[in-house]
Amino acid sequence: MARERNERLSELLREAEWSRAQAAFGYNRVAAETLGTQVTENSKIGRSHVSMWVGGTQPSGVAPAILCQALSRRLKREITPQEAGFTAATSPGQGALDWRADPLIALNDLGSGVDTDRRRLLESGVYSAAALVLPDASWWDVMSRPQASEAPGVRRVGPGDVETVRELTLTFSRMDQRRGGGHGRRAVDEYLRHEALDLLRGRFADDETRRAMFSATAELSYVSGWMAFDNGDHALALHRFNTAVKLAARSGDAPLSGHILRAMAHQALDLGFRAEALKIAQASVDGKRYAGATPRERALLGVVHARALAANDHGQQAAKALLQAEDDLSNARDGIREPDRTFFFGEASLAHETACTLRDLGDHQRAIKEFRRSVRTRGAAFQRTHAVTLGYMGATQIAQGGVEEACATWTSVLDAMESGIYSGRARQRVVEMRQLLSPYRKRGIRVVSVLDARATTYLSQVD
Repeated sequence: MARERNERLSELLREAEWSRAQAAFGYNRVAAETLGTQVTENSKIGRSHVSMWVGGTQPSGVAPAILCQALSRRLKREITPQEAGFTAATSPGQGALDWRADPLIALNDLGSGVDTDRRRLLESGVYSAAALVLPDASWWDVMSRPQASEAPGVRRVGPGDVETVRELTLTFSRMDQRRGGGHGRRAVDEYLRHEALDLLRGRFADDETRRAMFSATAELSYVSGWMAFDNGDHALALHRFNTAVKLAARSGDAPLSGHILRAMAHQALDLGFRAEALKIAQASVDGKRYAGATPRERALLGVVHARALAANDHGQQAAKALLQAEDDLSNARDGIREPDRTFFFGEASLAHETACTLRDLGDHQRAIKEFRRSVRTRGAAFQRTHAVTLGYMGATQIAQGGVEEACATWTSVLDAMESGIYSGRARQRVVEMRQLLSPYRKRGIRVVSVLDARATTYLSQVD
């Protein structure tokens, strides 16, 4: 097996020096932290985990997913974990999330520091296919019933307390959309661990208030998870999403459960867990999660489902899901009370997700058209997503041979990033930019040289 792994690695490296291999593997600050490797861009990036793989030892955490994704990009064909020599967990449930664990205990265990909590979770290597297995249908019914841990406390909790949590959630969600997940997550987690937990353990005015408080706290936990996901802390994000789903199930809020599952599916897609992403996306649009949602939220759930279908080569179903998402968004109008969590989703977001779906289906021309529509219609309040969209558009343009066009687009990415965005996903677009420019560096194309130098400087400053 070690010899076979060595041959696979040689296939990637035989036409590239280590510096290009570094770019192909995508080993940047975010990936390095995920893999537990302290490196710089010019060091022997990733040697420890690559050596483990070649030598027959199984890298932990998301390392297999990142390695397979990088190999697939470089070799221009899909490399599965099994083909690369990674084995599945040998023990039943190994790496799986514990859906039975009390979410109030999870909130209490957030820890006093985000960094310590993140390191502990990353070292445990929980982001895996096993961790993406959802509970069965009976679990949702059981979770919706009041639990023993909800014994009435001393503090009286009313509708005003619920509104306070919701206002805070919206504030941090707006900041995440503007500046990225690297801003403010410590404050969110501290609030969850102390204030929100005390409220959940309080004495509620009635059952409606109890459910509303669990729903509001679920949304805040979801925001914490999304911020972690955006910043590249994937194992931590998965734990936050897990807690958020449990809290949403306790509240009986099916559309909110669908919203959080949609985020989990999005993360799984980004990390290359395509089959698992489709299962989660299908769960997000199942039953009352979709039927009970408002038009705008239905469109959001539906377009991520379309992306998951496209990633799994279900082209016709993906196209049908895209059309339904367009119809759903067109039905969002004045007079329909939409939840605050959908504030970011409009024409620009739908165009972005549609473009990603078309790109994954191989329709690059229409994908570029939709990326442009997204850029044209997005407001200034969504700078982080704007940078991600531009990054994807440049990658699609260069795949079509439009080198100078891609460079112009990527220049706008760096303009956005240098305005104060702290986002692992957006930063990864800059890393990908340098990787895709690699074949053009020695061709004397001035815009390539200028952009590559600027990207290198930017990455050196944020590492």
